[in-house]
Amino acid sequence: MNNLKNSKSPYLLQHADNPVNWFSWCDEAFEKAASEDKPIFLSIGYATCHWCHVMAHESFEDEKVAQLMNDAFINIKVDREERPDIDNTYMTVCQMLTGRGGWPLTVITTPEKEPFFAGTYLPKESRGQQLGMTDMIPQIQKIWSDDRNRIIQSVNSIREGFSKTLTLSSSSKSLPDNVIEKAQQALKNRFDENHGGFGSHPKFPSPHNLLFLIRHAEATNNQDSRKMALHTLRRMRLGGLWDHVGGGFHRYSTDAKWLLPHFEKMLYDQATLLLSYSEGWRVSGDPIFKDTCYRIFDYLKSNMRSPEGAFYSAEDADSEGEEGKFYVWEMEEISEHLSEDQAELFCEVYNISGKGNFRDEASGEYTGKNIPHLTQKISAVAADKQMNLSGLNESLNEILDTLYDVRKERIPPLLDDKILTDWNGLLMAALANAGAVFNDSAFTDAALGIESFISSEMLTSDGRLLHRFRDGEAGIDAMADDYAALIWGLIELYQTTYDPSFLKKAVHLQKQFSDQFGDKANGGFYFTSSDSDTPMGRQKEIYDGALPSSNSMAAINGFRLSRLTGNPDFEDESDQILRAFSEVIGDNPSAYTFALITKLNLDHNPIEIAVTGDAEDGDTQAILDYLSQLNRFQHSVLFKTDETEKVLNGTSPFTKSFSLEKKPRVYICRNFTCDAPVSTLSELKMALEKS
Repeated sequence: MNNLKNSKSPYLLQHADNPVNWFSWCDEAFEKAASEDKPIFLSIGYATCHWCHVMAHESFEDEKVAQLMNDAFINIKVDREERPDIDNTYMTVCQMLTGRGGWPLTVITTPEKEPFFAGTYLPKESRGQQLGMTDMIPQIQKIWSDDRNRIIQSVNSIREGFSKTLTLSSSSKSLPDNVIEKAQQALKNRFDENHGGFGSHPKFPSPHNLLFLIRHAEATNNQDSRKMALHTLRRMRLGGLWDHVGGGFHRYSTDAKWLLPHFEKMLYDQATLLLSYSEGWRVSGDPIFKDTCYRIFDYLKSNMRSPEGAFYSAEDADSEGEEGKFYVWEMEEISEHLSEDQAELFCEVYNISGKGNFRDEASGEYTGKNIPHLTQKISAVAADKQMNLSGLNESLNEILDTLYDVRKERIPPLLDDKILTDWNGLLMAALANAGAVFNDSAFTDAALGIESFISSEMLTSDGRLLHRFRDGEAGIDAMADDYAALIWGLIELYQTTYDPSFLKKAVHLQKQFSDQFGDKANGGFYFTSSDSDTPMGRQKEIYDGALPSSNSMAAINGFRLSRLTGNPDFEDESDQILRAFSEVIGDNPSAYTFALITKLNLDHNPIEIAVTGDAEDGDTQAILDYLSQLNRFQHSVLFKTDETEKVLNGTSPFTKSFSLEKKPRVYICRNFTCDAPVSTLSELKMALEKS
């Protein structure tokens, strides 16, 4: 065992018995590097990363390579999900040097943490133009001992280039007037009319793009935006990206048809796709979207929920050393476990064949393996077969249940059972939203469970937020994503439950976030706090990659908190984010679609709605049910009762003037200037139609 044996990270524990003498990121490692005059070999990955497993098996488990590494370097392993701050810094360097990024991330630094080499996956032996570990290590070792000036020059050049990335968020201009249209047009230009999604392959779900398009369609009645979002949601649900047997979405598709995925399942994808499908259902009523939400929820409860009520991080792509083995099927196996009629039906509907239905990525040959997927909705299958739809669904569900039980007997992929505040905050937001949209307390209760866990386990005695929990222990200071996602979740919980304690917590965290992470001079939020030790300098993130960036989330949070509390300071912070990044966003708007939702809201007459009355009153509840179907990103709703009045008066002082009476009263406000109240649902609908 090396120095990783006491780690809390499942990823680091995977490497605890490597012959490489790994350290975690700690002062001891850098002090040892300085005292022995050795460079640092920094390897960054995560527990469910397929190519991280490949590199580990080829190199880190190999005695020869390990000996080379131990002789030449002090070796450090980092879990990018535990330490996204470290990953962000060195991923920026890798992208600067190579023009691309990914994991595993391989960086060589000085003992002072200054990088001079960066790459991603490196094979054991060199292949063509790709440098391998057995050649790279001696080369680095020789340069370190014989040509230190060359390394110093490289360090200086990288430091200078990196410093320029720290000034990209210092604009003070407003976003261009046409930035929304440019973003929508760029997505339209890349839209795949046949299969949905954007570009050819690989294809990522990119839920923030879909949420942007849904918002744009609502705000402008743009049918192209509506079509792009809804068609993509349908095609992803039909394809192999969706686990038809067990539920949940895989990470991304390697092909254009959403057929062959990389099989890992990430909590943040389930969260943001749950939100996207619930919003898709809200605007379209398509039953496949609602079904998808409930099946995501079932998957999360079965596979990802901890006993404490929070949710684990991810499930691996690999099992038994092979990617996707847990998820694919041979035709003979299906025939073995189903009746002849069932097997014939399943194979026809889910496109199962004897030769297999996908080609191996490396060889291009069919594998004999099958990924269950649909080429059309079940309702279309029923029509083609002239079958009763409910009967067909019942038959298929019985088959899927049988195959699910069969699959449970296989060796499952690794479960990364660490709990992360930011990803749970995203899921809290999605569950709370679904609870309102579907009027189903099961979703809301799950969101409340996450909030209870974070409040009890992820805050220190002096109120600091923490990032990671595992094996009964919380640790690692929270970063910007943690604050932004948790605040978002609390806002959604308030908008669903109308319990003002959640709004109060959101306001408290937002002020803490502003104090510790805010850039007072230029606007926006740094990824790390003011008292953190951040290599090479504090960065600010706005790019919406696999999930919305911290500043994109902070922008919408500030807008919504301002409308819910009447405090313009929150909206000023939101405006400063968009100004700080205005040049970056203006250059390539479709890369920042979640940030642009805030501008969409501001440009299209947001309203604040305050309801007063008795929560048990039927008329009041009918009004609240109706309001739950509004675009809650744009329109905020407050509910004042005898029980909530005291707390609400503190968080939202402008509600003090709204009197409580037996009958419901609804105040429609724009920029905190309110119309005369209405008292019935029909009057409310008429008033909103005029807005």
